[in-house]
Amino acid sequence: MLVVLQLIDNFLLQYNVGQALLAVLILSSLAALPLKSRKVYAIQFISFGLIFLLTPQSLLAEPHWKFLGIALLVAGPVVYMTARK
Repeated sequence: MLVVLQLIDNFLLQYNVGQALLAVLILSSLAALPLKSRKVYAIQFISFGLIFLLTPQSLLAEPHWKFLGIALLVAGPVVYMTARK
Protein backbone atom coordinates (compact mmCIF):
# COMPACT_ATOMS: atom_id res chain seq x y z
CA MET A 1 0.00 0.00 0.00
CA LEU A 2 2.82 2.39 0.87
CA VAL A 3 4.57 1.71 -2.44
CA VAL A 4 1.39 2.50 -4.38
CA LEU A 5 0.96 5.78 -2.53
CA GLN A 6 4.57 6.72 -3.23
CA LEU A 7 4.08 6.00 -6.93
CA ILE A 8 0.97 8.22 -7.01
CA ASP A 9 2.78 10.95 -5.07
CA ASN A 10 5.79 10.84 -7.39
CA PHE A 11 3.47 11.06 -10.40
CA LEU A 12 1.54 14.01 -9.02
CA LEU A 13 4.67 15.95 -8.07
CA GLN A 14 5.83 16.00 -11.69
CA TYR A 15 2.50 17.17 -13.17
CA ASN A 16 -0.24 19.65 -12.32
CA VAL A 17 -3.81 18.69 -11.50
CA GLY A 18 -5.03 19.45 -15.03
CA GLN A 19 -2.60 16.99 -16.55
CA ALA A 20 -3.54 14.35 -13.96
CA LEU A 21 -7.25 14.86 -14.66
CA LEU A 22 -6.62 14.54 -18.39
CA ALA A 23 -4.78 11.25 -17.79
CA VAL A 24 -7.71 9.98 -15.71
CA LEU A 25 -10.15 11.05 -18.48
CA ILE A 26 -8.14 9.15 -21.09
CA LEU A 27 -7.85 6.05 -18.89
CA SER A 28 -11.57 6.09 -18.08
CA SER A 29 -12.39 6.45 -21.78
CA LEU A 30 -10.19 3.45 -22.53
CA ALA A 31 -11.91 1.53 -19.73
CA ALA A 32 -15.32 2.30 -21.26
CA LEU A 33 -14.21 1.22 -24.72
CA PRO A 34 -15.48 -2.41 -24.35
CA LEU A 35 -18.95 -1.11 -23.48
CA LYS A 36 -19.30 0.60 -26.88
CA SER A 37 -21.82 3.02 -25.40
CA ARG A 38 -21.97 6.64 -26.46
CA LYS A 39 -24.06 7.43 -23.40
CA VAL A 40 -21.21 6.33 -21.14
CA TYR A 41 -18.81 8.55 -23.07
CA ALA A 42 -21.28 11.42 -22.83
CA ILE A 43 -21.58 11.00 -19.07
CA GLN A 44 -17.77 10.93 -18.79
CA PHE A 45 -17.43 14.08 -20.90
CA ILE A 46 -20.01 15.94 -18.82
CA SER A 47 -18.52 14.75 -15.52
CA PHE A 48 -14.96 15.66 -16.42
CA GLY A 49 -16.12 18.96 -17.90
CA LEU A 50 -17.66 19.83 -14.56
CA ILE A 51 -14.54 18.67 -12.71
CA PHE A 52 -12.31 20.84 -14.93
CA LEU A 53 -14.57 23.84 -14.44
CA LEU A 54 -14.98 23.43 -10.68
CA THR A 55 -11.32 22.78 -9.92
CA PRO A 56 -9.68 25.96 -8.60
CA GLN A 57 -7.53 27.79 -11.13
CA SER A 58 -4.54 27.77 -8.76
CA LEU A 59 -4.39 23.96 -8.96
CA LEU A 60 -4.75 23.77 -12.74
CA ALA A 61 -1.82 26.18 -13.37
CA GLU A 62 -3.00 27.09 -16.90
CA PRO A 63 -6.36 28.56 -18.03
CA HIS A 64 -6.66 26.23 -21.02
CA TRP A 65 -7.89 23.44 -18.70
CA LYS A 66 -11.01 25.53 -18.06
CA PHE A 67 -11.57 25.80 -21.81
CA LEU A 68 -11.23 22.01 -22.07
CA GLY A 69 -13.93 21.75 -19.38
CA ILE A 70 -16.23 24.03 -21.38
CA ALA A 71 -15.57 22.02 -24.55
CA LEU A 72 -16.34 18.77 -22.74
CA LEU A 73 -19.56 20.26 -21.36
CA VAL A 74 -20.61 21.20 -24.90
CA ALA A 75 -19.53 17.89 -26.47
CA GLY A 76 -21.10 15.69 -23.77
CA PRO A 77 -24.78 16.49 -24.46
CA VAL A 78 -24.15 16.36 -28.23
CA VAL A 79 -22.69 12.86 -27.92
CA TYR A 80 -25.57 11.86 -25.63
CA MET A 81 -28.16 13.07 -28.14
CA THR A 82 -26.52 11.15 -31.00
CA ALA A 83 -26.54 7.89 -29.00
CA ARG A 84 -29.04 5.19 -29.89
CA LYS A 85 -31.92 4.28 -27.56
